Amino acid sequence: MRVAVVFGLLLSLMLTGMPISIALGLTVLSFMFTLTDVRTESVALKLFTGIESFEIMAIPFFILAGNFLTHGGVARRMITFATSLVGHWYGGLALSGVVACALFAAISGSSPATVVAIGSVILPAMVAQGFPKKFGAGVITTSGSLGILIPPSIPMVLFAVSTNTSVGKLFIAGIVPGMVLAMLLGATTFYRAWRNDYPRMPKATLYERFDAFRKSIWGILLIVIVIGGIYSGLFTPTEAAAVSAVYAFIVAVFIYKDLKLRDVPRVLLSSANLSAMLLYIITNAVLFSFLMTYENVPQALAQWMIDQGLGWIGFLLVVNLLLLLAGNVMEPSSIILIMAPILFPVAIKLGIDPIHFGILMTVNMEVGLCHPPVGLNLYVASGIAKMGITELTVAVWPWLLTMLGFLVVVTYWPGLSLWLPRLLGM
Repeated sequence: MRVAVVFGLLLSLMLTGMPISIALGLTVLSFMFTLTDVRTESVALKLFTGIESFEIMAIPFFILAGNFLTHGGVARRMITFATSLVGHWYGGLALSGVVACALFAAISGSSPATVVAIGSVILPAMVAQGFPKKFGAGVITTSGSLGILIPPSIPMVLFAVSTNTSVGKLFIAGIVPGMVLAMLLGATTFYRAWRNDYPRMPKATLYERFDAFRKSIWGILLIVIVIGGIYSGLFTPTEAAAVSAVYAFIVAVFIYKDLKLRDVPRVLLSSANLSAMLLYIITNAVLFSFLMTYENVPQALAQWMIDQGLGWIGFLLVVNLLLLLAGNVMEPSSIILIMAPILFPVAIKLGIDPIHFGILMTVNMEVGLCHPPVGLNLYVASGIAKMGITELTVAVWPWLLTMLGFLVVVTYWPGLSLWLPRLLGM
């Protein structure tokens, strides 16, 4: 009953349109001060210690790196390189968008940033070449979601912070599923382009491909620096985030020179705003997690599921349904920070690998980004494409169905996520 009061109050506050972070904070404080004997001092202490984590520092650095790269012309060069590789296939420019999203995802850590960086360049070009606007918007909206599955990934950092899981292992585990999903989205794009005979581009020569690669190499090198540095032990994921921010600044300002020094303060301020918002959500989510633990909710839930004979197969089905429903009312950061501390202990008790569970939650967040009413990718893409949310929702369905099918595969085939970490001895 007490837990029902907590979630009822949280849902009621959210339905008023109140920001999730404030709704979380008010729910926790109201419950603690009226229905528990928790001391005020422990609440204040938890607010500070909750974000006193070295891994959390990776979040503002990855956000900063993504913003530098978004404004620094890296996306445009990656699109040119992708086009030189697959532009001559059916729907060549759309396929280039999928490949470019996968490449940019490997350096940004954010899905909305990937949609902005790639979509703002390639969507107008697709429309000019004769593609239906719906088709192009559907491709970019869903392919942009790769930004949180292909490492580095801000949601993976949040999951690691919430559950004390290794960020490095999660990053490595996301590589193979990310590549598989990119290929599936590419296959869906190719099939629809082939069926409708959408435009193709002239096949690029070897020299054109090499020239495009040479011009995009500075952005692609960041993938090697982050993933290679973490795996080799040269630096931690947080240090990798800091290195990537400095590297992105140098590339955008001094190598490509697309970002002027006078524009740097604007990028810094934008990154600080987004980082502050995320950290505020984290702080309140830590309090919520503390309350759930104080009320023994994870332990009781785990025991109830075991008593019901619900094995890991049934549990993961319930988790997917719960997360997909949550995706209708909350954005990914809030879902992970609220749900992970509750569901993670149950998963461990049922013998589910923590890394596999983290990847499963991340794929769920990808799906949530692409459907209404709060799918961030939808809103970003609708702004770029000048389309209504309803029209765009219909446009993304072929790719969204592909993502749902992939979610089933990731859920019940742990080896897809765990193969590479095990191969690397992690």
